[in-house]
Amino acid sequence: MADLLVRRAARVFGVDVGGGALAAVVIAGGRVAAVVPEAGLRDAVGAGEWPELDARGRAVIPGFVDAHTHLVFAGDRAAEFEARLAGRRYEAAGIQSTVAATRAASHDELVSGIVRRAAACLAGGTTTIEVKSGYGLSTQAERRCLEAVRDAAGLTSAELVPTFLGAHLAPEPDYIDLVVDEMLPACAELAVSCDAFCDVGALTVAQARRVLEAGRAFGLVPRIHAEELDHTGGAALAAELGCASADHLVYVTDPDASALAAAGVVAVLLPATSFSLRSRYAPARKLLDAGVTVALATDCNPGTSYTTSMPFVISLACSAYGLDADEAVRAATAGGAAALRRSDIGHLQPGARGDLVVIDGEHWVEIAYHPGMDVIAHVVKDGAVVR
Repeated sequence: MADLLVRRAARVFGVDVGGGALAAVVIAGGRVAAVVPEAGLRDAVGAGEWPELDARGRAVIPGFVDAHTHLVFAGDRAAEFEARLAGRRYEAAGIQSTVAATRAASHDELVSGIVRRAAACLAGGTTTIEVKSGYGLSTQAERRCLEAVRDAAGLTSAELVPTFLGAHLAPEPDYIDLVVDEMLPACAELAVSCDAFCDVGALTVAQARRVLEAGRAFGLVPRIHAEELDHTGGAALAAELGCASADHLVYVTDPDASALAAAGVVAVLLPATSFSLRSRYAPARKLLDAGVTVALATDCNPGTSYTTSMPFVISLACSAYGLDADEAVRAATAGGAAALRRSDIGHLQPGARGDLVVIDGEHWVEIAYHPGMDVIAHVVKDGAVVR
C-alpha cells in the first residue's frame, strides 16, 4: 500500500477537474486521496517528497475489474477449438476434458498456471480478478483448486477473488447432493461466492436454486451462469434469489431484463466467448435500456474464451454490442466492481483503492480503436507501479 502522485494526465475517467486542465491523482497509503488539477497539486499534497509517475498527457482510468474468469485449470482444448472451426457445435460436456487435466496436475502446477495468467491480466490493466473453481467436480479436487487460488494470491500483485463453482456440471444423478452435502462444507471457507452453471447440458433451474441457496447458508454470495446456450430460466432465478450477478445472458428476454433490473442483479457480459464460439452476442443495449448495471469480463477459460485481455473485450463490446467508449470502460471497471459487490474498486473517487491504468493515448477510446494492440502504458495497484 504505497504513496504515489500520478501527474500530468490529459483526463481521468469519471472525474472532471475543470477547464480541460491536466490532472493529478494523489494516492496515499494505497488509496486515492484526491484528483486535482495539476496546477493545484502542491496545495493538495504540501511540500513533501512523493514518488511520481508522469502520465505525459495520457488518459487515466481505474484498473479493470474482471468479474468472471476460470483461471485455475490445467491442459488446453485446442483440438476442441479446431473441431468447432470445422463446424462442431459447442457442448457444455466439453468441460470434462479440462477436469481430467486439472485433476492430474500437481498443486504447484495449478498455482503457477494461475500466477502466469494473472500476470497477463495485470499487464493488460486488470487489477482485480474473480477466479472460479469448477474444473475439479469432486470434493477433493474442488478444494484443491480453491487452495491453489489462495496460494497464488500471495504470488501476484493482482487481487484474486475466489468463487466456488462445484456446480459447473451435474455429471451424475446424485451429484447435486454431493455439492450441497459434502463440497460446500469442505470448500466454503476458501471462497466468497458460489456460482452455478444453469443451462442446456449443465444444471436445471431447480438444481441451480438448490446449490445457490445452500451456498448462501454458508455465507457465500450467489451468482449464476445463465441463458448462454439457450433460454432456460436462469436469469429469472437470479432475480428471484437476488444474485450478485447473472453472467452470459445471450438469450435473455425483455421480462428477464426487467426482473434483473428490479432485483439489482448485475449482468456480466462476455463478448469474447461469443467471438470464440462464433455465436450470437448478448443484447447489451436491451439490458442497459432496462436499467440493468452491465459489467464486462473475459471469461478466461481453456474451452470457450482463452484470453486474459480486458482491452480486447472492450473492443468487442464497442463493435459487437454497440457500446460507446465511456459505457464500455464503465462496464469493465465500475460494472465489474458492482458484480463483486465492491465499493472500493472500479472508480477513482477519494477512498478507492489506488488501482489505475495509464492508457497509451489521450483518451480511453484508444482501447477500442486499437483492437488486439497493446494500449496500456502503466498499471498501478494499491499505489505501486506494477507495469
